[in-house]
Amino acid sequence: MLIRVFLRVFPFVFIFFSLVSCSKFRRIEKSTDWRIKYEAALNYYENEDYYRSTILFDQILPIVRGLPEGEKVQFYSAYSQYYQGFYLLASHQFKVFYETYARSDFAIESEFMYAYSLYSNSPTYNLDQTSSLEAVVAMQNFINRHSQSEFREKATEVIDDIQQKLERKGFENARQYYKLQRYDAAVIAFESFSSDFPDSHYNEEVGFLKFVAQYEWAEKSITSKQLERYKLAQEYYIEFIDSYPTSSFLNEAEKKYGNSLNRITELAKK
Repeated sequence: MLIRVFLRVFPFVFIFFSLVSCSKFRRIEKSTDWRIKYEAALNYYENEDYYRSTILFDQILPIVRGLPEGEKVQFYSAYSQYYQGFYLLASHQFKVFYETYARSDFAIESEFMYAYSLYSNSPTYNLDQTSSLEAVVAMQNFINRHSQSEFREKATEVIDDIQQKLERKGFENARQYYKLQRYDAAVIAFESFSSDFPDSHYNEEVGFLKFVAQYEWAEKSITSKQLERYKLAQEYYIEFIDSYPTSSFLNEAEKKYGNSLNRITELAKK
């Protein structure tokens, strides 16, 4: 019985307190006393109500700029944006903070959060990675300037994570040429990948696919171009087995290599 009564009453109680809370915020928002807004904004921030803290911080920021309170407003305003998922806006505000308050106790943290906000805005590997590249540069600059910072380890982890994302994007882009049977473009893309990421764990498969792409390109070429392209495929095969003598791709590579030898012999007789 009590449960039924509670379930009936609870929605009305919730609505009542929501209206009271909203009414209180509206009064604060309309106040002409920036100190009231300042204290309320900090309180909303501490209670993780970042939407309301952002509104109040934005209202008083032009007023408190140059005052002791301005530093804290700028700093927590940036975090309020970050926690709402507005990463680019947050990165801008963190950058403004550490450039404006270079001697602040929060300056190093803000410089880190500028880079971390760019990283947080970084999309999945298959989308444009401009933000990822900006984050890598920003994080590396941060490490260079603050090598003993408490944020150094996290900054290094971020760089490693972005590196893996960029590697995967580069690999998938190259492999896409291969899947589309654009073998000449695939060979170039695989070459570029190996050059850009010499220590990548994808390089075994890249070496194999580069050889196969060159072989398939030779297969589809006009007769006058085939001999030259089969010979280049042979070179890629040798590079591959020298680097990965126990590769799981070895059997398939050997078959195509054998076929290329036969084709070279046939073409040499013509």
